Amino acid sequence: MRFNKRRTMTPILIKTIQFFLSLSLLIVLHELGHFIPAKIFKTRVEKFYLFFDVKFSLFKKKIGETVYGIGWLPLGGYVKISGMIDESMDTEQMKEEPKPWEFRSKPAWQRLIIMLGGVTVNFVLAVVIFIGLVFAYGEQYIAADSLKDGIWVTDKALGDELGIQTGDKILTIDGKKVEALSEIIPGFALGNQYTMERNGEVIEKEVPVDVIETLSQEEDRDKIRSLITYRVPFVVSQVPDNSINKSSGLESGDFVVEMNGQPVEYKDQIVPILEKNKGKTILAVVDRGGERIDLKVKVADEGTLGVYVGMTPEEYKEAGYVEWKTLRYNFLESIPAGWNRGVRTLSDYIKGMKKIFNPDTGAYKEVGGFAAIGGMFPDTWNWPAFWATTAFISIILAFMNILPIPALDGGHVMFLLYEMVTGRKPSDKFLEYAQMVGFFLLIGLLLFANGNDLYKWLFK
Repeated sequence: MRFNKRRTMTPILIKTIQFFLSLSLLIVLHELGHFIPAKIFKTRVEKFYLFFDVKFSLFKKKIGETVYGIGWLPLGGYVKISGMIDESMDTEQMKEEPKPWEFRSKPAWQRLIIMLGGVTVNFVLAVVIFIGLVFAYGEQYIAADSLKDGIWVTDKALGDELGIQTGDKILTIDGKKVEALSEIIPGFALGNQYTMERNGEVIEKEVPVDVIETLSQEEDRDKIRSLITYRVPFVVSQVPDNSINKSSGLESGDFVVEMNGQPVEYKDQIVPILEKNKGKTILAVVDRGGERIDLKVKVADEGTLGVYVGMTPEEYKEAGYVEWKTLRYNFLESIPAGWNRGVRTLSDYIKGMKKIFNPDTGAYKEVGGFAAIGGMFPDTWNWPAFWATTAFISIILAFMNILPIPALDGGHVMFLLYEMVTGRKPSDKFLEYAQMVGFFLLIGLLLFANGNDLYKWLFK
């Protein structure tokens, strides 16, 4: 007899495939951003490569004057433009007289457009993806102002370090109203001040300067993601047949209003009571259709009642506890919505970079390399999440490439702007030295980022 076993990919393999698929797409489109204007301005492009071809290529084919290929080292990609000092460091070509088709022979404004093409494509691509996402799926979120009795801080110790506790209502971060529950954790990581309502009093507080370091010390990423959530009433949705309380009298729809003599409404109030009474039988009072019923319930050794708890989103909303909102856009409406999301993502990333350069925040410890980027992808085939992550990485590439560091697009742009303002072009020898300095700086940053990944893997 033969059995057909369904083979499934491991989460690591799925993340790896998504990472290389996304990276390849972003690299090719980024390099096209340089390639297309170069061709428009009749500048010769000698090579167009996905990944680096150190010593040899996995594939290459010459079409016209350009060799198209795939390298074996997946650290990026490049286009080699004639008459340009780039990562190829082809100094021999630069010793010859400039040719009309070379980069160095073109007007400064054309060279500037060629160099800005890559980052422009990366940002535009992110915006296009965001437009597609909001058009196809809309924007879903839990309205922060719909939380009846504030937030639930699921880890009290971590919450105390951040200065928040269960029942707080986070109103604004850096003066901006908190619209969605999901904005709070990123807002704390990137912000400086916040206002909240606690026990009816509005309080202004400073975000702890080391908030990123505090969160990074928590090894369980899921615990951070669920640190701040909405408060839910303890409403029994199902009593399984194997539950220790199958014969206790608990029924689906029971609303627990008292536990072990203490009035309760929310699950977060009941959890600590169950923790203190593991393995015991205690008294619970439930509201069943307006009638209060006393029941003796058993607490498992794990501190649970062995029942499922919850309500539907519609029931939560009708009861006034929390509201899920979905914003739908037609195609024309999705364009400004996608653009705003792209600008907001870039703005938030810049705020994060400012935190990294402040040693007091400890944010530099969270700088990651390829493993960190790969970890951003979902461990299942989730296309909306894949595209959202790809758009975010595209924003990162746009920002990083425009930094005024020699060897990056931004370094070339910096020298071109200097030339356009002063009317003096930096010498080829100066550009060669600058390219070398930038190259070693990038190698240092690459080693630091991926070293952080290795350190976390080995010691965390």
